[in-house]
Amino acid sequence: MSNEVKKDYTDRELASMSNEELARLGTELDGVTVAYRKNRWPVENDPAEKRAANGIAIWLGVSIIMAIAFLVVYLFWPWEFRNLGEEGHLWHTFYTPALGLTSGISILALGMAVILYVKKFIPEEISVQRRHDGPSEEVDRRTITALLNDAWSTSTLGRRATIKGMLGTAGVLFGLVVIAPLGGAIKNPWRAREMDYYGDGTLWTSGWTLHEQGVKLYLARDIGAIAEEHEGEGGTHYTTTGVSRLMRVRPEDLDAGGMETVFPLADEDVNDGDRYDPARDVYENHMHSIHGPRNPVMLIRLRTSDAERVIEREGQEDFHYGDYYAYSKICTHIGCPTSLYEAQTNRILCPCHQSQFDALQYGKPVFGPAARALPQLPITIDEEGYLIARDNFIEPLGPAFWERKS
Repeated sequence: MSNEVKKDYTDRELASMSNEELARLGTELDGVTVAYRKNRWPVENDPAEKRAANGIAIWLGVSIIMAIAFLVVYLFWPWEFRNLGEEGHLWHTFYTPALGLTSGISILALGMAVILYVKKFIPEEISVQRRHDGPSEEVDRRTITALLNDAWSTSTLGRRATIKGMLGTAGVLFGLVVIAPLGGAIKNPWRAREMDYYGDGTLWTSGWTLHEQGVKLYLARDIGAIAEEHEGEGGTHYTTTGVSRLMRVRPEDLDAGGMETVFPLADEDVNDGDRYDPARDVYENHMHSIHGPRNPVMLIRLRTSDAERVIEREGQEDFHYGDYYAYSKICTHIGCPTSLYEAQTNRILCPCHQSQFDALQYGKPVFGPAARALPQLPITIDEEGYLIARDNFIEPLGPAFWERKS
């Protein structure tokens, strides 16, 4: 029993013991009884042993190849979003499945290699250990090191250079498979690019920022038009030529107490009314405006009796046009769409966390977790009677971030 084993060994006595003796002593000190132990391959150069080693090497090879494939897909595959019908849509569709398939096979193959190695090469052993309490003594520390060394030597991994190298490589690549996707979360939010309907990529901008570059922006509603079927010499096909997804809005298009979601529409992309040209294809640009993450605006026409009770925000007294008010549709809490308008109470509601904003008080939050008013877009009409943006928003859209001061 462990309490009958000599423990008061000197450093000289411990140093004179072989690794096998220390390992045996370690088991005795820990109260371990090795009831059964058998080496997997007692005969050297057994052909079955080589076959087992080759099988493990194959699994490790698969793991390494799939991990490398994952990194290649992650770094070089065309991941940018493409709509149906756009060039590169098929590549975009298979981007996420390719990541999942390569990483999954890599991890599965590594796991299979480890399992097979344990089953094929680690000695088969049955041990019984009694529990003991208290801190470890010097003799225990020495013997546990010997036990670990014994486990290493009896596993035969040390003399299997190929498997050892492949296992190390697979382990490193497995770490990269886990860590590499985190790189996608690292982005400079202030790295500007060319301005378009998505803004310039920074948190300050949106499609409405095009106004600062002299672009005339109409308030346009989404009519939900899709590609139309055409028949030609090449057969039946679909085209967006002559199809307009966004239509300009006039004041008379809204009833009193009504609300319409509108998007920025650049003057050069107008294709409706007396400017309609069936040969033009502006559909893609219209969709870019709709997909702009900070572009949606709620255009509200207040009833005349309600408009008389409006409390304007200081410095924004002239942002409205008559009874028409335009507020950002992006909730200032965490960016959900404030897609509900209750005409009877003139409240704008966010369905995500029930924040409510008062349309009669410059979009001021009156309920829920939102802490800031909805930004208001300055609007007016042009010479043709269409509603346009008179200026850009004067504050950032959406939820808070460290650099914003409003």
